[in-house]
Amino acid sequence: MPYLKAIDAAQPALIDIAAKMWDCPETAFNEVNACKWISEYLASQGFEVETGYVGLPTAIKATWGSGHPVIGILAEYDALPGMSQKQQATKEPVVVGAPGQACGHNLLGMASVGAVLGMKAELEEKKLSGTVVFLGCPAEEVLTGKAFMARNGAFRDLDLAFSWHGSTMNTITDADGVMTGLNSAIFHFKGRTAHAGGDPYNGRSALDAAELMSVGANYLREHVTSDVRIHYSYKEAGTAPNIVPDRASVWYYVRAMSREAIEDTYDRLVKVAKGAAMMTETEVEIEFLGGCYNTLNNHVLAETLHQAQLDVERPVWTEEEKAFAAKLNEQSPTYAAMKAAGKLDGCPICDFVNELQHNNGYGSTDVGDVMHIVPCTQIMTATCNLAAPGHSWQIAACAGNSIGFKGMIYGAKVMADAAAKIYEDPTIAERAKAEFDEAMKGKTYKCPIPMEVPVPSPRNN
Repeated sequence: MPYLKAIDAAQPALIDIAAKMWDCPETAFNEVNACKWISEYLASQGFEVETGYVGLPTAIKATWGSGHPVIGILAEYDALPGMSQKQQATKEPVVVGAPGQACGHNLLGMASVGAVLGMKAELEEKKLSGTVVFLGCPAEEVLTGKAFMARNGAFRDLDLAFSWHGSTMNTITDADGVMTGLNSAIFHFKGRTAHAGGDPYNGRSALDAAELMSVGANYLREHVTSDVRIHYSYKEAGTAPNIVPDRASVWYYVRAMSREAIEDTYDRLVKVAKGAAMMTETEVEIEFLGGCYNTLNNHVLAETLHQAQLDVERPVWTEEEKAFAAKLNEQSPTYAAMKAAGKLDGCPICDFVNELQHNNGYGSTDVGDVMHIVPCTQIMTATCNLAAPGHSWQIAACAGNSIGFKGMIYGAKVMADAAAKIYEDPTIAERAKAEFDEAMKGKTYKCPIPMEVPVPSPRNN
């Protein structure tokens, strides 16, 4: 198969760039080096490349081919703050407090590069009609990169899209279920400082307001639908006990299975914040950071990708890789439960393909925004030990290891195989579009980020 030859030939370069991104992890909207390395490489491979795409400094659009189907491959490359980790089976940061690839986005970026190289080879060698589009999407970890891109016009020229992510399993992400969307906002309370012992009556505590908001939010939980999740973290809470705080900030996520439920709950949360400010005679300023949609998977694409997972040869794990993964499994908080359930009786790294999953997931991804614009499905392939928790040091350790790189190459081949099936039989794209139209029921995508919210600019990590 042409795509297999192309991806195998590119494998050293794909691993080299993935390793560089692991060595140089960059957080959301700061992926300057990753953007440069990927765009330069794709340009060298004959793609027409645009950086700073749709106004996002670290976004990339790379195109090859002409005609339909137009298949987009979504890439991400941002790291998580504070998750630095060495390539070893014990927890130890490379640099304390530094970012790390604890979600494996260095692999995600390069699996997508590998996929488009394979797709290009299929079209070239078989002289098929079709266009390959690589879309480098910043800032998935703050769940707004693709929403900013969509707000500014991205994705609408695609017939369909694939996304890939590293995982503990070889599977399709919630093929018949839903992952939550969300809204993200920081509530800044402003009061009046005073001596907490000498004249507290002259103070108006911003911290009191933030705490009262949290009390109100926790009471609100009883009166929302069961799919809603509300969680928060204090960003600022005063400086010393003997000073009435004049500033306090709390960061909230509101998640739910539909945009309607998200927006309804978020509006009620805003009322809680305003009520807290009124009770404490403080002021509240709301910094809306953005939001994303719930997922909307496409069964036609899910089945095509699932067949590709079965058709493509899976990685063969070495004894050294198995031993490394086994040590990682033993340190997982779920180790005892998984072992008791027999889930760790076989290979410590997934070596099989799951059946299509029919479960809801309560995490979120901004891939959901793309799924409400064009038919789109996300797949996962094993890039870490079976018991690795999400966003963990174990994932970071594997993302710079041969385990991660093998899963990355497998993911690239699966996406390229599925795309090749569609290029050869465009009726698959037509059926996916018909399913998408039925699921949308006449609704159109409305970006949750207003135009007045600026795209963040890169800064030093």
